[in-house]
Amino acid sequence: MGLFDRSSRKGTPFDWLVVGLGNPGEKYRRTRHNVGAEAIELLAERHDAPLKSGRDNSLIGEARFGTGADAPRVVLAFPLTFMNESGRAVSALVRRYGIETPDRIIVVQDELDLDPGVLKVKNGGGLAGHNGLRSITQHLKTQDYLRIRIGVGKPPNKERGASHVLTRVPTRQREILDVAIADAADAVELIVDHGVDTAMQRYNSR
Repeated sequence: MGLFDRSSRKGTPFDWLVVGLGNPGEKYRRTRHNVGAEAIELLAERHDAPLKSGRDNSLIGEARFGTGADAPRVVLAFPLTFMNESGRAVSALVRRYGIETPDRIIVVQDELDLDPGVLKVKNGGGLAGHNGLRSITQHLKTQDYLRIRIGVGKPPNKERGASHVLTRVPTRQREILDVAIADAADAVELIVDHGVDTAMQRYNSR
């Protein structure tokens, strides 16, 4: 039985799963690798959906984006599995919340191939060497989920890749990333409200 098979669903499924990638623990807060997690924290604040430790190795907030009975039901999640095992948490959340298709999953991630602060929206596609995406793709058995990519820039050389994404960011660049994190939260809301094509038109043409 496939992960997205509807016959195994119990209860009313949620409309969207939004996952912010990062590593758990105080030492990783405010690092480049955790910009996706920060976007989830911001969305949780905006929608009054405090992130709580639950099952499935994740901090989870359940929200409605908008008012009224037909407002989309959205799961906000930050996997606590460490980046390389993100897919384990994501696949469990897909099952628990009855997410019906991979294009109802939005992953917010750091992206070395974009300059700091640049934001792009992507529908499926390759992994660009990102270990979190690799794990998610392995567990979901598809690459057809949506991504919001927050540029963090390349390290000075390949040997310094890990320290580049896992250390604190200089103040000036941190301010740039904070703006991009707010843009990423806006982009999530735009996808939920108006679809991924609208979000790609707005953000990818900048």
